[in-house]
Amino acid sequence: MSSQHLVTEQLVPSGSQGGRFARSTVSDYWALTKPEVNFLILITTGVGFYLGCANEARPLPFGGLLNTLLGTLLVASGTGTLNQYLERKFDAQMRRTMRRPAAAGRLKPAAVLAFGIALAGAGSVYLAAAVNPRATVLAALTMLAYLFAYTPLKRKTPLCVLVGAFPGAMPPLIGWAGTSSRLSIEAGILYAIVFLWQFPHFMAIAWMYREDYDRAGYLVLPKGNARIPFVTLETLFPLLALVAISMVQFPTRHAAVFYCAGALLSLGFLYFGLQFVLWRSRATARRLLAASIVYLPLLFALSATLCNQPGADPISPWWHGGNKFFGPAQNVLAPASRVVGVLNQLLNTNNRRSTSGKSLCPSQ
Repeated sequence: MSSQHLVTEQLVPSGSQGGRFARSTVSDYWALTKPEVNFLILITTGVGFYLGCANEARPLPFGGLLNTLLGTLLVASGTGTLNQYLERKFDAQMRRTMRRPAAAGRLKPAAVLAFGIALAGAGSVYLAAAVNPRATVLAALTMLAYLFAYTPLKRKTPLCVLVGAFPGAMPPLIGWAGTSSRLSIEAGILYAIVFLWQFPHFMAIAWMYREDYDRAGYLVLPKGNARIPFVTLETLFPLLALVAISMVQFPTRHAAVFYCAGALLSLGFLYFGLQFVLWRSRATARRLLAASIVYLPLLFALSATLCNQPGADPISPWWHGGNKFFGPAQNVLAPASRVVGVLNQLLNTNNRRSTSGKSLCPSQ
């Protein structure tokens, strides 16, 4: 009996350790996907899809929404994983990232690489098969630009923030393309909001962890006397532009409520940005970061609530009606409208090539 008890006492801790190891491994793979980033990606993608349906006066296809969100989530998770694979040696030098699974060595680099490729590949195939080629092309371009343009530039020039903002703002366009046959100026406005939002969001992070970035050799902020003016410009100019661009959306009902709420949100975000550039402390940077995380979901929720009336044409009364307030905005956004038109032509050309034989995509 005593020998049996001894064996039992030896086996129980071993099994317990095995269970903890399995849970730890699953947790590490989950952390590779950057779930906190994916949360905002899903929100902006979902709102883009929702407003794309409303723009064409069609009921919301929940199956199409779920397919678009799932495919986008897989590609985004694969991109985050591959980013950690590429930067594992540098992440190990930063207090903020040294505990990441790849940087800490808890997962082998080959396993991280394989996991990232599998996620990104599965997401791309899923978008092509279950959604449409337009969304697939946009998701693939986002991944490639993030991994092969933004990621290496982080060690070469502070302009990496600008370069990274282009793919970083793509999720609402992916969502819109997942349901709409063409990108419109409204989709471009959603893209512009996320594009501008990234600058104060990242400046807060870069300032809080500037010693970490310097230690790892990242040049996300310039060195010497140029650092403070750079942070000030990269924070305030986008925030001021956000106040303007958030007011150029097209509410289809309760316009006064929309513009008042949108102005309050943007001015509140600007307030935290002003605090940050005036004091440049870790506390003000943390408050700006928190404000950015609250601001984007609330603004997109406001857009989804009041810019979504089916069957309405929100552009004509304001955009083409000679309204004095929106006249300057029309002139400012005219180049953006032409860019959207060119992008539509490229995506439609790719779509025709992809569907020249038997289509992989179900009819919308």
